[in-house]
Amino acid sequence: MTLVLASGLAQAQNTDVNSAIKEGIRLNSEKNYPAAIEKYKEALASEPDNVQANYQLAFSLNASGKGTEAIPYLNKVIKAGGDLTGPAYELMGSIYDTAHQPQQAIDAYKEGIKIKPGYQPLYFNLGIAYFRAQKYADAELAAIEAIKLDPKHANSQRLYGLVTFHQNKRVPALMGLCSFLLLDPEGSRADEAYTNLQSLLKGGDLKAGKADAETLMLNKTLSAAVATSGDQLESRLKNIFTAVGKLGEKTGGKTFFWNYYAAFFYKLSQTPHFSTAVKLISLSADKTAGVQWLQNNAGQRKALDEWMVSAERKF
Repeated sequence: MTLVLASGLAQAQNTDVNSAIKEGIRLNSEKNYPAAIEKYKEALASEPDNVQANYQLAFSLNASGKGTEAIPYLNKVIKAGGDLTGPAYELMGSIYDTAHQPQQAIDAYKEGIKIKPGYQPLYFNLGIAYFRAQKYADAELAAIEAIKLDPKHANSQRLYGLVTFHQNKRVPALMGLCSFLLLDPEGSRADEAYTNLQSLLKGGDLKAGKADAETLMLNKTLSAAVATSGDQLESRLKNIFTAVGKLGEKTGGKTFFWNYYAAFFYKLSQTPHFSTAVKLISLSADKTAGVQWLQNNAGQRKALDEWMVSAERKF
């Protein structure tokens, strides 16, 4: 009888903890962070090591502007292991980043990667942290790993474009921004990406340090392609993608850039879907006309999407 009663009490206690967590999540979704925090603390009073309650409390503390108070709860989540380890390191790195502690943020993301190497947000956020610390080469490597894990994550493509831009790698930057715009052609980030793309086509760079031989070769190839293609964006991009693609075939380039970007855009530029791709890339140039075109040409947009799904992009 005693064992049955003890089991029943434990079941009731678990139900109360789960209910408190569920209510906290509801309050958090309403941005009522103080009330959510109190619910998670109620749950932890019964189960101090409850992983979900510790993580949700840390999340709500950070959302309410008390990020540093969240760190001990995240450490509990990390110590316990499990599915929330990756998100815990992600949140911890974000807290350090917000607190202007870039090295601590970088260290948190890297520690998380050791334990959860397949958790894509850690690579993406590591790239952001390196970018803010102006460690652009390291940011590029992190962006590449993020893309490998989730090629459809538009902001990883954008990050690659930005960090290569800051290294004066004009062709990789151009193709990274084009990849981003194919995935996410509308909004303020798309407007920024299109402005940067136009700067690259006009010969703009960020006056980075001495470039390596491959970068110099690619920059020269881009300039030559632009000079012979007139003012139309489609002809400019087609000339660039074709010239770089042929250069890759000639030199036998096998790095991530050559395999994933150069080969893909070369193939795309030779298809009947290329005009549709350029419409997406340049949507920010004339939003009203661009949106109208897409509405009137839904079949072409679908055909482009289907081709992109079937196109093999090697890493």
